[in-house]
Amino acid sequence: MKPTRILGIGLLIWIIGVHLYALSFYVPLIENAALQANIWLSMIVLPVVWFGAKLYYQKRNTPHGFWVGLLFFFISAILDALITVPLTVLPYGGTYADFFIDFGFWFIGLEFMVVTVLYWYMNIHLKEKYKHTTTP
Repeated sequence: MKPTRILGIGLLIWIIGVHLYALSFYVPLIENAALQANIWLSMIVLPVVWFGAKLYYQKRNTPHGFWVGLLFFFISAILDALITVPLTVLPYGGTYADFFIDFGFWFIGLEFMVVTVLYWYMNIHLKEKYKHTTTP
């Protein structure tokens, strides 16, 4: 496993996610802007994490997708604790607990895991499994 590669791609995923989350507030589709932003983030996380997994695995890295997804999510959670919460939650009366016990936070974490495992399974595991078989 390449720690600097995981860290860099995890940072990229977080940056893209934060920017797209913030952008969603400028396109009002429903009255509850925070709910809209959370729904939007849960949808855009899927292709963003898929892209991150693709970047990670293109260098012939083969650790299980579970660990890669867990590290991507862990990096995002640390960046949220250091940057997102102090700048966007605390000034408006929220707390770290409000942010980290929210269902949406953990749902997005689950999406990180599922997407990365699916990418690993479809693009790494199956290719390795059937690499040595020949067709008649």
